[in-house]
Amino acid sequence: MNESARSSRKRLAVFAPSMVGGGAERGALKLAEGLAERGYDVDLVLAAAKGSRLTEIPPSVRLVDLDARRVLTSLPGLARYLRREKPHAFASVLDHTNVVALWARKVARYPGRVVVIEQNTLSMAAAHATSRRTRMMPFFVKHFYPWADYVVGVSSGVADDLERMVKLDPHKVRVIFNPIVTDDLGEKARAPVDHPWFAGDSSVFVAAGRLRPQKDFPTLFRAFAKLRSRRSARLVVLGEGPERENLEALIENLDIGSDVQLLGAKSNPYAYMARSVAFVLSSRWEGLPTVLVEALRCGVPVIATDCPSGSREILADGRYGTLVPVGDVDALALAMEAAIDGRIERGPEESWRPYELRAVVDDFLKLLVGTDSNGSAPSPTMS
Repeated sequence: MNESARSSRKRLAVFAPSMVGGGAERGALKLAEGLAERGYDVDLVLAAAKGSRLTEIPPSVRLVDLDARRVLTSLPGLARYLRREKPHAFASVLDHTNVVALWARKVARYPGRVVVIEQNTLSMAAAHATSRRTRMMPFFVKHFYPWADYVVGVSSGVADDLERMVKLDPHKVRVIFNPIVTDDLGEKARAPVDHPWFAGDSSVFVAAGRLRPQKDFPTLFRAFAKLRSRRSARLVVLGEGPERENLEALIENLDIGSDVQLLGAKSNPYAYMARSVAFVLSSRWEGLPTVLVEALRCGVPVIATDCPSGSREILADGRYGTLVPVGDVDALALAMEAAIDGRIERGPEESWRPYELRAVVDDFLKLLVGTDSNGSAPSPTMS
């Protein structure tokens, strides 16, 4: 494309801490990709350009590396970027990143729209926090989020929690799901898996997520131990995190090591999901558990804790999967047994359609660039 055509297009930006992590970072990347597909010039601005997902950034998206040691220290670099590039609008993901984005807006006197995306149930995250920063986050959110043009909650539960905690103008709060279902997800689900457990007729359960207290893998392991005492089954967990050592010790104590494996983070978890007897989410709290939608798209039965928030919303009050109480070992074990017996239905296509990239990008464009008289996003070309 020639430079005059490129310079005539509106520039949009998506700000994220890095490409390390899970659903939020993937959502930022896919949002940037989806905006670029609509003809906008798009910058993916990272506090630090690190993480396995860097290789997934398409040529249509420009990477801007602020090269900061921490998200907080990216503030001067982000302010300079806003002054220099003057994007038409920008979106930010994750609470601590959102605070820096809004602070940079003030410092740079940036006149464009800023949309911040809250990924988690803030009150629950703060209540269970082990770090001072996370415990203090509601204070910072109450101070900074009113500076945003719009605040997006990735589920109704997240948005309701924000409105209660922050007392935001209701007209500023929107619910927009993460862009989870992309065109290549189905193809990745069909890819081969190089693991002997998936080669035969074993009933293999799959769970995925960061190895941290929020995900409550101890409850899952105890439920699996109960199940394993009466049925033949196996369990693999995809993900990495600070609780690995503790979880390995629990697996040993429960004497389930021959049937449970922590496989670490996988670039293609969908191939594992698609070959499972069921996908299991055991979290204490979430925002919008991306993995549930991915599992529905992979066409497998889903079991999830009825945690705040997102699980009940995604599974439509239990129509698209089985909901069990948080921390209930017996209920989770019984649900897993039902999956082995084929008593949990697979979610229909309508269960994952609202999370497709195209629909999500449509909603974000309405906030970032406004809409025309027909309710559609205007042309990406500058008027």
